[in-house]
Amino acid sequence: MSDIEERLKNLPVAPGVYLMKGKGSEVLYIGKAKNLKARVRSYFQKTGDTRYAVRFLASRVEDIDCIVTANEKEALLLEDTLLKQHKPRYNIRLKDSKTYVSIKITVRDRFPRILVVRQVKKDGSRYFGPYTSARAVRDAVKFIRGVFPLRVCGDAVFRNRTRPCLDYQMGLCPAPAVGLISEGAYRELVDSAIMFLEGRNRELVRLLKGRMDEAAATLDFEKAARFRDRISAIEEMLEEQKVVTHRGVDQDVFSLAREGPAIAVQTLLIRQGRLVGGNPYFFEDSGLPDEEIISSFLTEFYRGERYIPDEAVLPIRIEDAGVLREWLTEKKGRKVSIAAPRRGDKLRLLKMAESNALEAFNKKREAEAGRQGVVDELKRRLRLDKPPVNIEAFDISNIGGTLAVGAMVVFRNGEPDKGSYRLYRIKGIEGPDDYAMMEQALSRRYGKEARQEGQGVQTAKAAPPDLILMDGGKGQLNVALKVLDTLGIKGVETAALAKERDEGERRPGRIIRAKGERVYRPNVKDPILLREGSKADLLLRRIRDEVHRFAVSYHRTLRSKGISSVLDTVPGIGEKKRQALFERFNDLDGIVNASLEELMKVPGITEKIAVAIKRLKGPDRPGNG
Repeated sequence: MSDIEERLKNLPVAPGVYLMKGKGSEVLYIGKAKNLKARVRSYFQKTGDTRYAVRFLASRVEDIDCIVTANEKEALLLEDTLLKQHKPRYNIRLKDSKTYVSIKITVRDRFPRILVVRQVKKDGSRYFGPYTSARAVRDAVKFIRGVFPLRVCGDAVFRNRTRPCLDYQMGLCPAPAVGLISEGAYRELVDSAIMFLEGRNRELVRLLKGRMDEAAATLDFEKAARFRDRISAIEEMLEEQKVVTHRGVDQDVFSLAREGPAIAVQTLLIRQGRLVGGNPYFFEDSGLPDEEIISSFLTEFYRGERYIPDEAVLPIRIEDAGVLREWLTEKKGRKVSIAAPRRGDKLRLLKMAESNALEAFNKKREAEAGRQGVVDELKRRLRLDKPPVNIEAFDISNIGGTLAVGAMVVFRNGEPDKGSYRLYRIKGIEGPDDYAMMEQALSRRYGKEARQEGQGVQTAKAAPPDLILMDGGKGQLNVALKVLDTLGIKGVETAALAKERDEGERRPGRIIRAKGERVYRPNVKDPILLREGSKADLLLRRIRDEVHRFAVSYHRTLRSKGISSVLDTVPGIGEKKRQALFERFNDLDGIVNASLEELMKVPGITEKIAVAIKRLKGPDRPGNG
């Protein structure tokens, strides 16, 4: 501690970023401050507030680094860079974008498309979200396309379209690919969809009414009717939204609540006085002060392309409100205010957000209790000694033994823990020997990796699973038992889930016509047949499907790399042409089996290139024989 005290004495009185480090120079926490010395010293003062980081974070700190910046705004930007680089465990970080879904509009395209994505990229597109419910987002996109029909097809399909698609017949796309709508008219649809997603619905209705009147004035009654229908759809939706304020401004309201070891930051999104949405965000309580949690959350929340309101309403005053206000104003292009109200309508909104945060905790507890019930039921169904809280599932994916891969997924308390997933390239095994491949994947997971974890590598994931689940039958189960016995691992339950079979199961002297999927357990004579409607059995299927998806996805990635290398041997084919070919024909077989005329319809594919592609169809092509 004497070293830390010495570091505290020499901290600069200046704006900047500080990095708190633990054992092995691991970055534990990164923060920004207007006065580095005052901020960092506050962590180590005996304040008597045991909730603060003095108890949780400061006791783990062995070193502190500081980077001085010219001003607070530079500190904010530098903090973002360092957070992405180090990913410190105690910082407030919104979950990876793959966990949530966003709505993307490719505004840079001549005819933009709308789609649902899980990853936000800096590609010039407009993103809205992230949202926690993928189903709700897809329903929203369906509604938007019904009111403002936008294309969803990929660029290659769009470029090669020669006649209107089915979406055009259903009124979900105006067929820009074949020239049935002008660029200007299509852009109006895009702008309207963006206004809708931004929550500017009152403004949008006024705009559409003006266009409807213009169309009617020119006797274009069909066009006026389309505007009328769009207005009706939006107004009907607005009637379902709750009016929470009559100020008519866009506001984001934030509240913070604690329960046990968890923190919930609740957001309410208010557009033109109407509540249009909101989400709770849960984090582990590491003991940081409320001011720092809210400040860190805001900078995370508004990074990227998220819509910025006119006002952010906070539950407490924060020291860096000024720099955040400046940053948000610059991003929005006009003034943004930050308020921490003590009375009036804004305080009422905060109380509403706080009530939602407490309700979010109630729902979280109910969901956890439901998952625990399923895990307990699974214990009974599989006759396990204890509830399988941690389950690791394995699957193998290969075609004829080529490019074989093993995959492992992890479920904790009935939910996927994607950060613990593993992939294995199978090596040194010739031919389609699934048992040998499964043995290799299991040995690598519980052999070398398990020893590394026991020595302190990846200690957060060192706990052995309660249940190892294989995608397969008795053979895969016996492989797992052999691996665990060889490695001397005891006390881990195993099971294998066999896919559904049509034929009966043969027994000496008779055939058992047992239909459905079945689970094999060690030293259990008869398999356990899965039942429809059982939540425990549904969880088993979900785990099996997830590991299968993960394995197949990796295998396809490897195959595409191998296929790409084959096409790279064709003179004149680069990245764009290769991508266009796969968009048109799906896979290598489709490409090489296409006629010359079909190949030449792909943009950039000349007759010479098409002939060279056809020469790939031969006995030496990878995958033949």
